[in-house]
Amino acid sequence: MTPTRLCNARLPHLYRRTGLFVRRLSVVALTLVTLGAGVFSAPLKAQEPLRIIIDQGHLDPLPIALPPFIEEVDGRGQVGANLAQVITNNLQRSGLFRPLDPRSFLEPITDFNALPRFRDWRTINADALVTGEIVTDDGGRLAVQFRLYDALTERELVGKKYRTNPENWRRVAHLISDAIYERLTGEKGYFDTRIVFVAESGPRQRRTTRLGIMDQDGANPEFLTSGADLVLSPRFSPTSQEITYMSFKNNRPRVYLLNVETGQSEVVGDFPGMTFAPRFSPDGSRVAMTLEERGNSDIYLYDLARRTKARLTNHPSIDTSPTFAPDGNRLAFNSDRGGSRQLYVMDRNGGNVQRISFGDGKYSTPVWSPRGDLIAFTKLSKGVFYLGVMRPDGSGERLLTDGYSIDGPTWAPNGRVIMFWKQTPTGQDGSGGNTSIFSVDLTGFNLRRVQTPGNASDPAWSPLIR
Repeated sequence: MTPTRLCNARLPHLYRRTGLFVRRLSVVALTLVTLGAGVFSAPLKAQEPLRIIIDQGHLDPLPIALPPFIEEVDGRGQVGANLAQVITNNLQRSGLFRPLDPRSFLEPITDFNALPRFRDWRTINADALVTGEIVTDDGGRLAVQFRLYDALTERELVGKKYRTNPENWRRVAHLISDAIYERLTGEKGYFDTRIVFVAESGPRQRRTTRLGIMDQDGANPEFLTSGADLVLSPRFSPTSQEITYMSFKNNRPRVYLLNVETGQSEVVGDFPGMTFAPRFSPDGSRVAMTLEERGNSDIYLYDLARRTKARLTNHPSIDTSPTFAPDGNRLAFNSDRGGSRQLYVMDRNGGNVQRISFGDGKYSTPVWSPRGDLIAFTKLSKGVFYLGVMRPDGSGERLLTDGYSIDGPTWAPNGRVIMFWKQTPTGQDGSGGNTSIFSVDLTGFNLRRVQTPGNASDPAWSPLIR
């Protein structure tokens, strides 16, 4: 079997605890080989290619079979099953796939290079089939390869091979999940990503907060700060190697920049008042934030290289929560200049301000989709918090979910899923008030809780790891 393409990819940065910070280890190379699609093709008859169309409100998930990967791994024995389980969990959480129960499988996959018995897989109503193999080379590295088949036409849709160190098998599972998602939906996946968040512990009135980071599925959580100071609203840079956030260090609320590789942080700009609600520009060269001075809040833009600031709003109201459009030419923000909290958009120089929210309630925390087609927001109406989306001109408002308290929406890199956090009510005895992270897709039907180490809030989704 001759590979049709050979390219080099890189694993994500590996993290270990060093002092108060999580530092990056040296990057480990991962080799990706695209297997010859169609090598094992034996179509029954001409049919439309297998594809999930995600342009409607509610979808019937696609039935997909994911047997454990065949493995020749020295003394381990569970890597193949674990890897297939991570892929299964990723696809199931997307709401677009229905992984079949392995107990229903009629054919055990024992030879990666043999053609599957597609009739057996069609009998259990599998539309798609994934097979895989893991081999350990003499140097102890893993070679992981997979193939995705259309079980109806018996065509191979995609096949790839990865080489990496054994401890990085989860990363490979996320890459395979992305490849399957992209081939069957036509859109980029979002599984090979990380989440930065605020980890909370202790009594509600005396919470300890630390910046945390984890895989998008909640695995491999680590802490980036010690918990000595209150931290809020972390946001990834476009490279995922820097995080901007708000900290009350020395009892002075200011915006900081944290280098994930070195663990070093620095104040963003020399502003006289309180700064908060930071967010990177799409190219990572600037940070938009709110400056509160003498009781008034306005939005500023700080150039990280030149260390210069530009004022974007100048109004006696509260202007906050700036968020860039993906092309960097406009920003959405929240303001009470109309008498209540509403959403506005403006040009990147602060001009051409236009209100876009006109529904019932008070609107907050706008976040522009990476696709540019929608703005996510939260709003409070008649005592209930909602998470919703609208077009950048304010049309097409849709509410996706509601709760006692909802805040902090953040988009998956493909613009199909939103993560946010909820808080439960606090009882008179001080109990409750717990915070948890959830995700929901644009249909509003696929609401899922994200596993975190204890209470968690303020999630921010990274770009795809390169």
